[in-house]
Amino acid sequence: MELTLVAVAGIVSIVVVAALSHRIGVAAPLSQVVVGTALSFLPGVPHIVIEPELVLAGVLPPLLYAAAVRMPAQDFRRDFKAIAGLAVVLVVLTTLGAGFLFNALLPGLGLAYAFALGAIVSPTDAVAATSVGRRLGLPSRLLTILEGEGLVNDATSLVLLSSAIAATTAAVSFWTIGLDFLYAVVAATVVGVVIGQLNVRVRALLKDSILNTAISFVLPFVAFIPAEAIHASGVLAVVVAGVVTGHQSPRYLRATDRVTEAINWSTVSFLLESGLFLLMGLQLKTVLDDAHASGPGIATTVGIGLLASVLAIGARMVYVVPLVAGQHRDASRAEAAQPRVDAVQARLDEMIQNDELSERQKKRFSVRFAQRKSDLKFQVAENFGWRGGVVLAWSGMRGAVTVAAAQTLPADTPFRPQLQLIAFIVAITTLLLQGLTLPWVIRKAQVPGDDRAADREEFGDLLTQMSAAALAHVDDPDLRMPDGTPYSPEILDRARQELAVRQTRPAARATASMVGLREQYVQLRTDILGIERRELLTARTLGIYSSRVLTRAQDALDSEEARVSRFVEES
Repeated sequence: MELTLVAVAGIVSIVVVAALSHRIGVAAPLSQVVVGTALSFLPGVPHIVIEPELVLAGVLPPLLYAAAVRMPAQDFRRDFKAIAGLAVVLVVLTTLGAGFLFNALLPGLGLAYAFALGAIVSPTDAVAATSVGRRLGLPSRLLTILEGEGLVNDATSLVLLSSAIAATTAAVSFWTIGLDFLYAVVAATVVGVVIGQLNVRVRALLKDSILNTAISFVLPFVAFIPAEAIHASGVLAVVVAGVVTGHQSPRYLRATDRVTEAINWSTVSFLLESGLFLLMGLQLKTVLDDAHASGPGIATTVGIGLLASVLAIGARMVYVVPLVAGQHRDASRAEAAQPRVDAVQARLDEMIQNDELSERQKKRFSVRFAQRKSDLKFQVAENFGWRGGVVLAWSGMRGAVTVAAAQTLPADTPFRPQLQLIAFIVAITTLLLQGLTLPWVIRKAQVPGDDRAADREEFGDLLTQMSAAALAHVDDPDLRMPDGTPYSPEILDRARQELAVRQTRPAARATASMVGLREQYVQLRTDILGIERRELLTARTLGIYSSRVLTRAQDALDSEEARVSRFVEES
């Protein structure tokens, strides 16, 4: 009964704090931390000790999976260089810098344990940054980079942490660490791709949304456990499986399955994220008491934590400068390369016209050059410049993973309570300092958001393209029902009208004369939706539209398909 009351009180607190945060315009994770911290000092509140495995192996995988499923694979690929730089290179550099700092300020700690703590404080948590950024209209590309960094950098940090801890008991060279890191990444990627592909294919066999969603809840652990068993990065395997699932699900899963899954996962991820930040604040009193009981004084430990926070923030600011310069250089190169690509495209069109290529070569080269042109256009149009760089540099908040990872340090680690407090200070300082001032930074930087007018124009072009493909199907003189029965002219005319005006609720306006033709109507609408979906997937493969436009069109198709499915069930 007591556990039930705690769970109920926790969920109610999470919802209330989130609702109040929305009203006052503060990111919910920040409010959860503040409330948790205040509660930890109230008399009678028990000391909170969370098993680190519960966070790293129980909560982190589903959180990463929920975010990875929403990540457009197209955007992740296009910004992979920036994401990898922030999630790997910056994490490694911060680990080294912080490690040397801790080794100098804590005599007797040892370089290996110092690097372990450096790895712990290195990864960022993008939840607060992206929630603020979306509310204030940051461009989609900047949000994608932040989200991608948050997905991958936990894997880098945990692999470095494991290597550093291993170095405390045996001689480990940087070469060995590098090979271990490479193996962990490659093996995790393979596991994630395999699990992601199997996931969508197995779930495609189920025709029940509840069963489908139930399987999705265990998928993060299905990817995490085997990856960890072969000493690869479990969290990276989860991320890869999530991205593959999100990319492939429109090809294999029904619209009702995806809509149901999205709603359920949104609720689960909200509760897990909010609960983590609330528990993070609740642990402060416990961490302070443990650190006070032994080792250097609290003031010294807090001072080291604040210095480490300055180092982490400063390292990110320094690193973002060449990153933004590289983005600008890539945009300039892309603009300069466009005429050359157009010339090659013209030559390819000429070869196609003269039948100099096989059908397979035509398809392969056409797709490749369309993707290349789209990527170049993206580099030029979506360049966020130094203003976005300022926001990116100030979005390096640490989170609950840093606190949980600190608790995985071996029991015989020198100054273990102090190291945990240092990690907590870095997390709480960056989260509150940067998180609370980020809205002000975004407003001062005046980062231009997405071009809504261009998005509307793109969306209209995409709908026109999809409707044209569907209309060609309707106008096919050989069009028949699956049993060979020709469609009624009234049904065909109705379909043409709906394609012309893109009505949103065609089933609800069926006339009395169509009641007897319901089966034909549903079959034709299903075929039309399938054709439009294939056209949408082709456009996604070519990359000729932005991911936000593709997502909007995908959501519209899913909603329409779900309505048609309900219409079938009610008939």
